[in-house]
Amino acid sequence: MTRHRPIWILALTLAAAACRPQAEPSSADPASLRATPAGPLVGAVGMYGDHVWRGIPYAQAPTGERRWRAPRPLPAWTETLQALASGSPCPQYPSAFGGVAGPADGVAGNEDCLFLNVFAPRFTADQVPRDTGRLPVMVWIHGGGNSIGEAGFVDGGRLATDERVIVVALNYRLGPLGWLRHAALREGATPAEQSGNFALLDLVRALEWVRDNIDAFGGDPGNVTIFGESAGGRNVFSLLLAPQAKGLFQRAIVQSGGLLTSDPAEAENAVDATPPGHVASSHEALLRLLQHDGAADRAAATAQLAAMSPAAIAAYLRGKPAAEFLGAYEPYRNNGMISMPQVFADGVVLPVGDPLRQFASADGWNRVPVMLGTNRDENRLFMFADPRWVTRYFWIVPRLRDEALYVATADLMARQWKATGADQPAAAMRGVEDDVYVYRFDWDEQPRMLGADLSTMLGAAHGFEIPFVFGHFNLGRQADVMWTDANSPGREQLSAAMMEYWVNFARTGRPGSAAGVEWLAWDPSSPTAPKYVVLDTPAGGGIRMAHDTQTVQGVLDSVASDPRLADARARCTVYHDLAQWARGLRRSDYDALAACKEYPFEEYPWS
Repeated sequence: MTRHRPIWILALTLAAAACRPQAEPSSADPASLRATPAGPLVGAVGMYGDHVWRGIPYAQAPTGERRWRAPRPLPAWTETLQALASGSPCPQYPSAFGGVAGPADGVAGNEDCLFLNVFAPRFTADQVPRDTGRLPVMVWIHGGGNSIGEAGFVDGGRLATDERVIVVALNYRLGPLGWLRHAALREGATPAEQSGNFALLDLVRALEWVRDNIDAFGGDPGNVTIFGESAGGRNVFSLLLAPQAKGLFQRAIVQSGGLLTSDPAEAENAVDATPPGHVASSHEALLRLLQHDGAADRAAATAQLAAMSPAAIAAYLRGKPAAEFLGAYEPYRNNGMISMPQVFADGVVLPVGDPLRQFASADGWNRVPVMLGTNRDENRLFMFADPRWVTRYFWIVPRLRDEALYVATADLMARQWKATGADQPAAAMRGVEDDVYVYRFDWDEQPRMLGADLSTMLGAAHGFEIPFVFGHFNLGRQADVMWTDANSPGREQLSAAMMEYWVNFARTGRPGSAAGVEWLAWDPSSPTAPKYVVLDTPAGGGIRMAHDTQTVQGVLDSVASDPRLADARARCTVYHDLAQWARGLRRSDYDALAACKEYPFEEYPWS
């Protein structure tokens, strides 16, 4: 890897691998031997002088007949488990975003993937905290669109050591192996299994494992904080709504999450049914698999499927190797993620209806203190990797095609993400829960490189807050582009403050004060009352409270009046991307816009 590796690849790597650990330890430390209810295990010394136990199984492998079933606990083992290497990632398309390597035209990972890693301050067996001295537990749920990513990408050692907490990072089933609804799979299934939300059931099982075992590491099972970013944040929202998760955590942190759910009909039906299904519904995936296996065309596959019994369909689906099954789904070219129905509002695992209404009801969710926020320039990460926005010379030097439109579009999309991922949920929750805290991450002190201003192209992009939360910037030579000697003092100070806020919240349910600034709860008493904290270095205005808020309708209204969007093409570019990202504007809404008739959705307005 050279210093001139294409900047866009560096950006993707940093987004997902923002806390990538260095080489995993290979030798056991006898002082890390722990006797857990699950069985004895030994770990190693981590890069921050912590103890780390990697690759601990928390459930039986979801393979064979266990594919698309709820995870089952493992029988306790008796031989000491050498917990020295992270378990396999779950099956996924390899990508820099997910941090999982593999063949460019294949699938990485293994279905036997339900593992977790534990990071703790370094204690001998007789020093492990007990009783009232036990440490807060923070359970990390990785992002990646619920279709890529893995627990092994995060190193919680510095957070655990500096702030005296236990950090747990876990895998969960991804893509259609984690989210699938089909009538044939409901035969003999429990109501929870019939939901199709298998990944959420994995997360519940992992939290049960934490409840039952974390005491052996010095953690307090009665003080557990779940925190996750992007799809991980979306899953934190889901765990707040899932009755199966009630009582398994006491605080929740949502980083750049969202409240999107899929309708069961969208997940199951054919695209030409009434109501229509998604192009990646289970029905459409089956038709593609049957054509791959010999059906002449879609009509022949449809007839073949109609002749199969539910038992035959279930056996056919469970008999497919994971790589072949994922082959029925098309990943995004730039990031490996799969666009498919997921997070099903089924009425059993997740309630039917608007999640905001659930959060506004005292008994509509697993009510605990909540911290949530977004980054000021969320979508610039994805736009930066998109040739529609950025041209590249010799695969190295990026240049914006239209800087004014790039900045305006990114700004409006980030405001929309703030509305749907932070402000609107916070306003709903605050009606029934006092401890609701919101942030906006603003750090944008990237350097110029080869004439490219990374602070404009990327800024406070999606995922860039993760290394600040974990205090882990040791990401290898490629990160020299982002983390420089010049910006080191400011980012280290900001990181220390963020770690303190995050752990204060995990410890007490309130982020309290850091760097001399008290982070106040969302105050609904007036429009100018404090609503959120801005997280930035002194060069960017410092850490401070602010009050301006976003709503979906407010953002949509501002598209029409934004002076930076001087013509219909520019406005339709923004509408198109808002609809494409499904954050408050649907595809049908875009199609109904009279001003955008000359820019059909399939033809990006830029072209």
